[in-house]
Parts: sequence; C-alpha cells; structure tokens
Amino acid sequence: MLTSAKNPKVANASRLRKRAFREDARRFLLEGAKVVGEALDADRLEILFTTDDLDPLALRARQAGVETHHVADEVVRHLTSTVTPQAVVGVAGFLDVGLEGLLDVVSTGDDACIAVLHEIRDPGNAGTVLRSADAAGVGGVVFSESSVDVYNPKTARASAGSLFHLPVVRGASTIETIARAKERGARVLAMAAEGAADLYRSDLSGPVVFVFGNEAQGLPGDVVAVADAAVRVPQSGRAESLNLAAAATVCLFEWQRRRLRAGEALENIVASAAHDIRSPLTAMKGFGYALERRWSAMSEDQRALMLQGIVHDADRMDTILRMLVDAGRVVGGTLEVFREQVDVGELVMSVAQAQRRDPDHPEVEWAGRVGVVFADPARLKTTVQAFLGSLVWWGSEGPIVVDGEMRGSTLVLRASRPTSDLTDDETDALFLPRRPGEGAGSKIGLFVARGVAEAQGGRCWGSVEDGRLVFHLELPAAPDAPSA
Repeated sequence: MLTSAKNPKVANASRLRKRAFREDARRFLLEGAKVVGEALDADRLEILFTTDDLDPLALRARQAGVETHHVADEVVRHLTSTVTPQAVVGVAGFLDVGLEGLLDVVSTGDDACIAVLHEIRDPGNAGTVLRSADAAGVGGVVFSESSVDVYNPKTARASAGSLFHLPVVRGASTIETIARAKERGARVLAMAAEGAADLYRSDLSGPVVFVFGNEAQGLPGDVVAVADAAVRVPQSGRAESLNLAAAATVCLFEWQRRRLRAGEALENIVASAAHDIRSPLTAMKGFGYALERRWSAMSEDQRALMLQGIVHDADRMDTILRMLVDAGRVVGGTLEVFREQVDVGELVMSVAQAQRRDPDHPEVEWAGRVGVVFADPARLKTTVQAFLGSLVWWGSEGPIVVDGEMRGSTLVLRASRPTSDLTDDETDALFLPRRPGEGAGSKIGLFVARGVAEAQGGRCWGSVEDGRLVFHLELPAAPDAPSA
C-alpha cells in the first residue's frame, strides 16, 4: 500500500492538478468511479489509485493491464480537489482532436451538429455541456483558446465520462472555427439572450454549429457578426436568463428533437404516399383489366370513358410522386426553387381542367385579381392541387372558389368551399403528414404545400370562416418580373 504523498508515483500524479504540468506530461487526473470507469471502458486509463484493493474497478483495471496502486485515504485526499473524495483516482492521456478532423463531421453528415464554447470559464458548466452534447448525439465540442481547460479535474468530473464519448477540440479560434464550418456548408447559430431569431422557429436542418458565449459577457459582437444568425432561447417566466449549461442543453436537445421528428415525419410521409398511390393504381389496373378482357364488347363511349379514367389516375399518381419527392426535400432542407413568369389564373384553371376528368369533382371558380407573377410554377401547381384535393374531401358541398391578389410583392391565394364540422384546430392538423387510416384524403398534400411555402419565405395555413373551409397561401412573388 502507498501511504505517503511524497511517493514518486503519487507526487507525479498530484502535479497534474496544475495545467502547466498536464501540458508537459499530456496526461490528466480523473476523480471518481464514474469517470474512471468510462476511461477504462474507452481504453484510455493509464494509472489507477484506489483505497480498496478488491474494488471491482481495481480488479477490472488489473485485468486490462492498467498500472494499479492500493493507497491510503490520505493519498486520495491529496490527489483530489473535492472535499469528500471518492475511493478511486485515475490518470489518462490527452484525447483531444484537431479542428479539421472534427469539421469533417460537418462535411459528411447532413444532420451533423457541433457545439463551440467561446471563453467558457467555469469547469462545471463546461463539463455539463459535454455531458449534454454526448446525450443529444452531437458530433463534437470545440473549446476556444481562452476557455477553461477541458482536462481540468472538475471539468472531467462534471462530464460524467462524456469526455471519452465524443470528439473534443481545444485551443481553437472561434472566428476561424466559424469560417471553416461555413466553408463546409454548416449553418452557424450564435446563441445570444438578445438574439433576433427564436430557437424554436429557427432552421436547424442540415449541418448546424451552435456557438455559446462566456457565462458573464456572452458572445462578443465580432463573433455574432460572422454567424448566420443570432438566436435566443425564448422565455416565458421572470428569470433574467438561463445559465450557460442550461441554455446549451436546451439548444442541443432541440436539435436532437428536430432530427428525431424529421425521421418520424419522413417515415409517415412514405407510408402515407404509398397509401395515396394505392387508390389510383388499383383503379388503373381495374380499367386495364376490363379493357383487355372486354374490348370487343365495349362501345366507343365505354372505351373512351375508361381511357379517360386511366389518364386521370395516371395524373393523380404523377402528382403524388412529385409531392413525395418534394416532401423528402422539405424534411431534408434541400428544396430548391426555380422561379419564372407564370400566369396564376391560367395555372389554377389548368389544374381545375385536369380535375374535371373525375365526373364527381366539384366545379372550380377563379375569382382572382392577379395576372403574371414571378414564381416557381411547379411548386405553385402542387399547392393548388393540394388545396383543391383537400377541399374535395373536407368541404361539404358547392363549388370551390379560388381567388388571388398581389399585396406589394406577396402573392396572396385563397381556396375555399363550404364545410360543416371542421374546427380551426382540426384544420391545422390537416397540414401534418398522416399515416394510413388517419382520416380521408391525401396524407401529404397540405404538408408539402406548407413546407414548400416556408422554404420560399412564405406561409401556408387553413381556417374556417363563416362556414367555409379556407386554405391560404402567402408567397413572395414579384409581379410582372422579367424572365431570368
């Protein structure tokens, strides 16, 4: 048993409490069974000091070939910085990575996320952010050149072992990190209490880098200036602000929640689209079977009617497939817009004309006061198709009325039909991707319409007004703009 703090093994380990000695030896101290155990699991533990020679952790360490020492309680107290130290202390080698290596995560992952800590001084906060980043599945954490040492014993202890679970960069320039992340296509969000953007309404798709500032001063202006947006965590209560660790945890788990929701949404979309395709496909197969078996017995009118039905259902399948592709792009944040001159009235009536192949489709009336605008015709057509198709299912009777106008540089489009029993909340729920069996109508049409509108800086929603179900579109679309 080692009983003296002057023992060379103990003395060398004790020196690691100071940063300069840690840098020279490229080793650091670990306090407590949790973080020591994680180091052992990661094959990073080099030395173990324990007051209990038969402790399971000590037995595992010996089996793994780790240098293990049975020591007196006084030795452990000498090695640690806590008032009531645990029975084990470990020594591990440095494990930080280079900035370029971590940023490769951004280059290869559409849903990658990195946290950057700028001038963070409190080791407990830093360790908690590491722990939250690990739990949220973040790709790595960057410590700026003036932040607390990631190998401070208090930081390592507060991380509860997460230091060994994810890549960590230390000593990086925040400005340089932001610049290089942006070169790789990442969206950089500077978290600031007075940020103009709301975290819960911000775009977190694709690679994202969160930058968190000093506990007292926050982020300096030059850092905020080079970020893509200054974002705040919205608060409803009277607290002045969240502390750094709490704010970082909220942000990182909001990113994780969006990622999980996107995966669930895409699964729903695929299932819903498969359901929507099944109906026209079944009808087409039925028409084809009948034409093949009974062609000679049919009249010209009967043949024409069935062929018209096949064309109608083929159009329906084409629409659903285009919506499915756009739905995937909306979820993945990769939707591109291709604007050109388009006559809104002609587009609405061309969609209505195609719908008339269904003899049961209600009449569509165009009451708009807008002509040619500069917009994406394919996406505008998709939206009109979604509006008309939804009004067929959830409207009750009478024609569908579509009107539109320009308000400044914004196209305002409304499609409506009388309805009997939908509430505003039920109407808004129609814009979510729905699984088969969850109500009638298209399961993805309105979801795509809203996503496409928002991707273009517009908005799309539904309401019930004076007994009419109304779908609204507001879209930036300069009137009479020349082709480009």
